[in-house]
Amino acid sequence: MNKIVEVSNVIKEYGEIGSTFRALKEVSLNINKGEFVGIMGPSGSGKTTLLNIMSTIDKATLGEVLIDGKRIDYYKDEDLAKFRRDTIGFVFQAFNLLDNMTIRDNIALPLALNNVKHKIILKKIDELTELLGISNQLDKYPYELSGGQKQRVAICRALITSPKVIFADEPTGALDSKSSSEVLECFKNINKTIGTTIIMVTHDANAASYCNRVMFLKDGKLHGRLDSSGDKKELFKKVLNMLAVMGGSENELL
Repeated sequence: MNKIVEVSNVIKEYGEIGSTFRALKEVSLNINKGEFVGIMGPSGSGKTTLLNIMSTIDKATLGEVLIDGKRIDYYKDEDLAKFRRDTIGFVFQAFNLLDNMTIRDNIALPLALNNVKHKIILKKIDELTELLGISNQLDKYPYELSGGQKQRVAICRALITSPKVIFADEPTGALDSKSSSEVLECFKNINKTIGTTIIMVTHDANAASYCNRVMFLKDGKLHGRLDSSGDKKELFKKVLNMLAVMGGSENELL
């Protein structure tokens, strides 16, 4: 399988010389095109730091990261911004929607900023909102939607540029269980239907059970991985067992 993200011996340190904290300790991993990968670990394990480095939000202290075969740390700011815009989609816990714009305009924004033709934008919005079950919400504003609906809008906005990979940081962290399940089903559907690679940081074993593969971090190092056989319940149990082996209950991963 073709690799979409390659992480080699990545070290991330914070602080000044003599008083540094090493958040990531020579982490190496590969993620293939079309995978839905979860990243889990206790608070302070380095999972969000790793996601931020893989997604170009932050830079590694040492080591290298390739996305779609390209060394992103070589890019100048302007080139990196263009690469990020064309290749990567982001979904965050806080939705980051603009309340003074309709749902349609929120989703359209990335393409509108790229001066894409209006007809093309509307066609893509229709396709994506149908896929994510929010086509009847387009004329509303974010404050009129539930949390789960807002997150599906955020996913549509992330998909509108046809990214090769979506990075999701605790995408269900602010949602109730029903809304969480709906959003995760959307991710699963997107991954299966469009083939978009999804890399998701989560503290929730149920969310992780939707993934094809789950990576576990502890103290800045990879601690293990689980591969799904296609049985969601089986993976859920294995995730809980792994968390127990790592010395933290699910609640301690918040």
